[in-house]
Amino acid sequence: MYLAFMDELMKNELEKWSKMGRIELLTELRRLTFKIIIHIFLGASSTSVMEALEKEYTKLNYGMRALRIDLPGFAFPKAFKARKNLVSIFQNVVNERRKEKLENPNKTTKDMLDQLIDAEDENGRKLADDEVIDIMIMYLNVGHESSGHTTMWATLILQQHPQYFQKAKQEQEEIVKRRPANQKGMTMKEYRQMDFLSKAIDETMRYITFSLMTFREAKRDVKLNGFLIPKGWKVFVCYRAIHQDPQVYPNPRIFDPSRFDISMFSNTNFWLAIGVNGLCLFSC
Repeated sequence: MYLAFMDELMKNELEKWSKMGRIELLTELRRLTFKIIIHIFLGASSTSVMEALEKEYTKLNYGMRALRIDLPGFAFPKAFKARKNLVSIFQNVVNERRKEKLENPNKTTKDMLDQLIDAEDENGRKLADDEVIDIMIMYLNVGHESSGHTTMWATLILQQHPQYFQKAKQEQEEIVKRRPANQKGMTMKEYRQMDFLSKAIDETMRYITFSLMTFREAKRDVKLNGFLIPKGWKVFVCYRAIHQDPQVYPNPRIFDPSRFDISMFSNTNFWLAIGVNGLCLFSC
């Protein structure tokens, strides 16, 4: 659904960057991925709404990575204010969309916001505005922030490893050579042929580990590889501990896309090591 839009946007952005001289790569990539996630969730949203959202998300992300100092001028309270501003912006967007749906109930094209508004559970209950807004705030953020950072790191790391850069470049050139003369833009078939580039991106995510950790709470007693996680305990999953574990990834400090060849994942020790070494348990 979104491939043609992303393909055209990427070509336009590359053309624009080529005329800007020196650019701050991460900033431009975050803007690019933000435009994509906005298109997926909100469709053809206005420039003013997009700029307002980008501004507030920047403040929110600074606060998420800052010390919890709740004093004026610090990033933490600014992030709380940014979230309130995001709620206000999205509430206006949801109100406008609900109004449009009443005026045009036979609308055929739907973006993610339409899907959230229309969604029903098995009892026919629909999401309230605050639930829709909460989902949008979360997914719009994770949908562009991690993508922008990962793309930046993949670009830099491939530049530092010329042999892999050339292999990825050759793969792209061969795909373009096979393209019919009358074809415009990239197709899903071509996307699925990017085997080495896909492995290089997977290895980038392992190598840099943009998301360091996550927390979960056990809703019931869970037995995992001989360990008991009691109900109510918090589980702290450290992705970096897994990604840098030589039992899981031999020579973990070496960037090697070939480690994501399919044969690697048929190894039982690989899955056992992930299950055991990735968990640190904290009692409530």
